[in-house]
Amino acid sequence: MTRSLRLSKRPSRTHSLREPQGPRSRRPLRVPQGTEAGAATVVTVGLMAAIVSLTAMALPLYSVLVVRQSVAAAADAAALAAADVAVGRVAGSPCEVAARVAAANGASLTSCELDGLVATVAASRLMLGFELSAWATAGPPRGEPD
Repeated sequence: MTRSLRLSKRPSRTHSLREPQGPRSRRPLRVPQGTEAGAATVVTVGLMAAIVSLTAMALPLYSVLVVRQSVAAAADAAALAAADVAVGRVAGSPCEVAARVAAANGASLTSCELDGLVATVAASRLMLGFELSAWATAGPPRGEPD
């Protein structure tokens, strides 16, 4: 029994060994499943790092704003104390009392001026290399005699 094999020198047209040519004939690359494992973790870590760094930059700014308000409160209290001394409610020198009150509130008195019974003071404090200052005026209400 003989079997004859028919061998062809060229492949058939339906089973070409060459890849088709042209832009429409390219096959899309297939990514094996499971290769994106952990991608969400990387994105989450990146977002957390961004949030932490923004918070680290914002905290000093907010602390400066808080200190600015405390300096304004110290200036207000110092002006009221100086006005109390000027009116005669408290004994002493108006500017010395204002300096003590400002120091008790964590600021230093930089200016103290008296115009009759009206006291105008300026207080300051150094925070993160910035000098934060505020001024305040206190005295009897307008329209009342001195």
